[in-house]
Amino acid sequence: MRKLFYKAEVDRAVFFGILAKIWGLVAGPFTALLIVIRFTPEYQGYYYTFNSLLAIQIFVELGLTIVISQFASHEWSKLRMDDSGGIAGDKEALSRLASLAKVSSKWYMVGGIIIAFCLGLGGYIFFLHSHNTAHINWPLPWFFLCFFTGVSFSLTPLLALLEGCNQVSAVYTYRFFQGVIASLVLCITIFMGANLWSASISVAAVIFYTALFIKRRYWKFISCLLFTGYPGPRIDWRKEILPMQWRIAISTLGSYFTFFLFTPVIFNYYGPVVAGQFGITWSLALTASTISSSWIFPKIPRFAILIAEKKYSELDSLFSRVTKIFVINTLIAASGAWFLVYILNRFNHPFAARLLPLLPTTLFLMAQVIIRLSLPFTVYLRAHKKEPILWLVTGGAVLTAFSTFILGKYYSVAAIGFGSLLINIAVVISLVLLWHRCRIEWHVDTGAL
Repeated sequence: MRKLFYKAEVDRAVFFGILAKIWGLVAGPFTALLIVIRFTPEYQGYYYTFNSLLAIQIFVELGLTIVISQFASHEWSKLRMDDSGGIAGDKEALSRLASLAKVSSKWYMVGGIIIAFCLGLGGYIFFLHSHNTAHINWPLPWFFLCFFTGVSFSLTPLLALLEGCNQVSAVYTYRFFQGVIASLVLCITIFMGANLWSASISVAAVIFYTALFIKRRYWKFISCLLFTGYPGPRIDWRKEILPMQWRIAISTLGSYFTFFLFTPVIFNYYGPVVAGQFGITWSLALTASTISSSWIFPKIPRFAILIAEKKYSELDSLFSRVTKIFVINTLIAASGAWFLVYILNRFNHPFAARLLPLLPTTLFLMAQVIIRLSLPFTVYLRAHKKEPILWLVTGGAVLTAFSTFILGKYYSVAAIGFGSLLINIAVVISLVLLWHRCRIEWHVDTGAL
């Protein structure tokens, strides 16, 4: 079994990453089932539109999580965790890592406040003017959800630092149990009739678990970074981080238009019932397309360390193995999701009425799978602390936003899916060609091609 896991690139982090995705694969449809049973179609629409609007926090985060992880990995190549849970190693690297931790923590604390208040107000205005349904009790659940989301957002850099410092196994174990707690609390509260309050209660439970995890296991580690002064050099935010961050920020902002804009637009043009149908369909597509990311994300710190050590041949060998596994599993999961929707429609099951029809479902599922296949190449390029895909991703996002608004307003939901599919195909083909060129140029000095 160990040999099999080794050949399949399944270490502890990947194992718990896979468990988390499997749990999501089970809990996601079960939660959707409870929503169908316990929510009216209107409540279903509000619930999924809540989730899509909360994704606007991307505009506050601005890609910093990726930057934190990448820069921390490069500094951690000279550091280690000692027996007491503190940090030992090169003093200059430790000083730079601590400066990264302090600045990023301040960034996320301010961002959490912005999310809690500005997003809450903006969402209130949106719902007030978009098919506002008088009998739906949405204002208070929305404001409380924004508040708890802001608190959760402020804890984000701590986990990014841990992951960048090669604590990947612990972080992915935490994320598995975080997902279990979030979905269990969500399902229980939905079943008990909490309606739109369910999301707020679930986020609050996750905040409690996150604080407990950091306090019990990594408090000494975090204290070394946040509460200890070091006389060594600091990371120059303007010269080192900003050149990469602003590029990733624009790319990350584009992901909102690629993944989350659909629901608010459909809510605005077609009302909460159709938005609810799309919400469940899209969550199914996301679950199917993200399960294979368990092979990619745990490898990011390893990619960065190999690049810092200029072991490019080992890097490419690892990348090739995990990418093949990623592609195969993505296609299998997506095929299973499509077959489930097909069966529901084939036998006219009542639950099929809570999903989009088969044609738009197929189009959105294909679009999601295509863009997800770009993930390994994006991770590989960004592990070099560079962002060459900026204008490609930005162009795709602008086209997606434009087509979503135009096709949604004048045609249909299926037309939105078709437009997204065509754009994603063009983006992924261009990205693979760019990856091939950058890989040759960046590694030419070592001859590792």
